[in-house]
Amino acid sequence: MLKNIPKIIPPDLLKILCEMGHGDEIVIADGNFPSAGMNDNVVYMSGNGAVEVLSAVLELFPLDTYQQPLYLMAVTPGDNVKTPIWDDYKKVVSKYSDAEFKTLERFEFYERAKKAYAVIATGESALYANILLKKGVV
Repeated sequence: MLKNIPKIIPPDLLKILCEMGHGDEIVIADGNFPSAGMNDNVVYMSGNGAVEVLSAVLELFPLDTYQQPLYLMAVTPGDNVKTPIWDDYKKVVSKYSDAEFKTLERFEFYERAKKAYAVIATGESALYANILLKKGVV
């Protein structure tokens, strides 16, 4: 047992977060995201929502201060979808950073996910709840 590690962080995710270096990216994906098709390094946390996973990850993970550290998947034009989860993300992030969020078009987000160090597949049911984080330095 280790101290001060959020209880929802499984050992394989802890290992991944430790392995990642400055500038590496990780995706926290909603339940609709094609995680296994996007990346070979997938951690399944389907019993958890994306907000609680984001909060737990940010307790351990510094965000980049040199480059844009936060990206959300943009709502596809024509989709009449509300994204209140984005407000929840902003509240969580504000405890750790004053970084701004940017959005990436869906297929641009997919391309970044393919190059990310890993994808965390959550059971989040909110639409457009995918978020990409860029690791900073400690």
